[in-house]
Amino acid sequence: MIASALLILLTNVAPAPAPPPLALRAERLTQDEEKPDKREDIKAMLEVLKGHAKKRGKEDQEAIQLIDTLNVEFENCGAKDRKAIVKEISGCLKQKRTQSKEGVFDNKLYIASASALGNMGPESAKPLISWIDHKTLRKDVQLQRYLILSLGKTQTKAAIEPLIDLLTHQKAGMQAAAAEALGGLQGLEGKKLKDVFNSILKVITGLKGQVDGDVNDIIARERYDVIKAPMITALQILSGHDERNPDLWQRWWNKNKKKDWDKDA
Repeated sequence: MIASALLILLTNVAPAPAPPPLALRAERLTQDEEKPDKREDIKAMLEVLKGHAKKRGKEDQEAIQLIDTLNVEFENCGAKDRKAIVKEISGCLKQKRTQSKEGVFDNKLYIASASALGNMGPESAKPLISWIDHKTLRKDVQLQRYLILSLGKTQTKAAIEPLIDLLTHQKAGMQAAAAEALGGLQGLEGKKLKDVFNSILKVITGLKGQVDGDVNDIIARERYDVIKAPMITALQILSGHDERNPDLWQRWWNKNKKKDWDKDA
């Protein structure tokens, strides 16, 4: 009966709404009491999702369909149901999946889970942080990128420091994803905005100096090629200013770091 009812639900799934910016999170939380909570249909869906996820990949497509439905329903749920949804979807990342001889992961359930959690902040921020660079998942580069970007999409203050820390990660892809996620944060202002900007600037100017100082440093050059575009883009978004060269960004920062960016925008 449950499975049949869920199948009907799945045929009418609308795209999940984009997560609101930092400034709107508190407002949404004040509306929780007006939303139905501890819903029987949500409880049923979570039980079915758990069953699909434990089938060692055989029912991952069915699990993903349910995640899509829960993604849509999330904003219509009360606090307890939202917490339960996040817990169960995060739990999908605990399920073991196979890896091919070529090192390719069967990660479609992981990707769907990570993507959905990005729309479920602030409740999902902590679980996402716990899975980023987790020892059981860190080899899956594609998944790590999704997790980092989803952390940024939660639009929560809790995401800021972990993302800044990732700017100096040993893997260039992680650095690039962190910069992209930081550039997507909305509602940053004042000192926090400038701290994020300066953290990115220090990394890109430092690496450029390393490349310029040793033209034979292939490792530094390859890293710089990966992080340059996303970091430059993040600097542009955060400041509202347009430069392409890290050296020119440093000059701009020296001239403008004490100014009121909101006022001057």
